[in-house]
Amino acid sequence: MPEAWSDRDERQYEHIKESELSWGEPGERAEEIAARTVNKHRRQEGRTPNTQLSDLTRDELYNRVREKGIRGRSGMSKAELVAALS
Repeated sequence: MPEAWSDRDERQYEHIKESELSWGEPGERAEEIAARTVNKHRRQEGRTPNTQLSDLTRDELYNRVREKGIRGRSGMSKAELVAALS
């Protein structure tokens, strides 16, 4: 597990891993699924600072713009959201 993960992320990772193992996934595959899922949630919540804005989805950009309180965001395209954050 990466050092940047919070305690909540680690608990979520273990829960997902155990769930995947109970569904019959092999150990390495269960760990991969769990890590990818936790990282996806971290990315969606904007907790991965090294991600380039153009690599984020529109929903992820929208969440970041909303957190900054930028008005008019609901009608913005992905390119406009990137520009608003730049």
